[in-house]
Amino acid sequence: MIIPPARRTGSVQEYYFSRKLKEIAEINKRKAAAGLASVINLGIGAPDGMPPADAILALTESARRKDTHAYQSYVGIEELRKAFAAWYLRYYGVTLDPSCEIQPLVGSKEGILLTALAFLDEGDGVLVPDPGYPTYTSASLLTQARIIRYDLREDKGWKPDFDALEQTDLSGVKLMWVNYPHMPTGASASPGLYREIVDFALRHRILVVNDNPYSFILNDHPLSILATPGAKECCLELNSLSKAHNMSGWRIGMIAGDRELVAQVLKVKSQMDSGMFKPLQLAAVEALKQGPEWFRELNAVYARRKVLAGAIFDLLGVRYDPDSSGLFLWGRVSDDNPYAALTPAGEKSLGERVSDTVLYRSGVFITPGFIFGKNGENYIRISLCAKEEVLVQARKQIAGILNN
Repeated sequence: MIIPPARRTGSVQEYYFSRKLKEIAEINKRKAAAGLASVINLGIGAPDGMPPADAILALTESARRKDTHAYQSYVGIEELRKAFAAWYLRYYGVTLDPSCEIQPLVGSKEGILLTALAFLDEGDGVLVPDPGYPTYTSASLLTQARIIRYDLREDKGWKPDFDALEQTDLSGVKLMWVNYPHMPTGASASPGLYREIVDFALRHRILVVNDNPYSFILNDHPLSILATPGAKECCLELNSLSKAHNMSGWRIGMIAGDRELVAQVLKVKSQMDSGMFKPLQLAAVEALKQGPEWFRELNAVYARRKVLAGAIFDLLGVRYDPDSSGLFLWGRVSDDNPYAALTPAGEKSLGERVSDTVLYRSGVFITPGFIFGKNGENYIRISLCAKEEVLVQARKQIAGILNN
């Protein structure tokens, strides 16, 4: 390079799935040359269903109009902010002022970095869940903040250990990332858990950012931390149409909370883009009008897929919670797992060894849990974003491993 990169980039690596998909693409080239089927990818949670028909119609019709192709407001069109507010009131029981307490985003992932940039300075402490979504760590590191991992463990239902947090040195801690229903474990929140989180944040003057894109998936009672008394004083919430409306590629999200907190996020966002394409916003308005029947039909599909994913885990000898929520099934690998034994240990965790065995010996990719943190090392994860026949075929291919 003609110049060195910024020092802050040395704190992060290329996203795991970006690297892994390149490897799988190379494997698929070799398979194609040999006349073999491609790798079955059960890794990423990218919904494969169609978005609501009304959303697609709104997109196509509005895109044909001459008045929809100009720059848009940084705060989003009024119709979209009102639609998000109505959605939160209808399903979460949360009242939000659409004029100042909701900021549309280009996907909620954008909001993670925007929030970090808005509130973190070099050396500030950030509480990051382990296991948890890797972007919480990378976004925080890009601001040169100080990462303080808090443990989530299976024996505590993947909930924060508040006794341990109280014993942690919290000096200089400004922000805490929270995510329920939890990715990758599928653990759900409860009103009681959210009360504990809000109480902890208020007492220690910490901003909590709750990442909430999975609340409708395999979950009959969606919750928002903003429904908790006192939450608006100390919490922001990210949400998205990606998972609940099959619109991951559309990149439509939001952040909500107290007007002063949201204004700080907008201050950063307004330096980085020029508003969302208006037809996308109009389509989102229609998507947000979906009634309970939309989510019932969506979850009926995921429920059937979870049973088939569980059958793969049963075959692999992996223990899992059949009542988990979200787009993934998360399972624990035992120390004596025969599939792990087929890959040399080296420095690899049990989960990574099982993942490698399954990929290289059966042509099926399952995500190793180590990418979500140290507490995920002995786990693997299956995405439910694969059709039933694909999950059946994946199990069939895996079944031949120990017989070869």
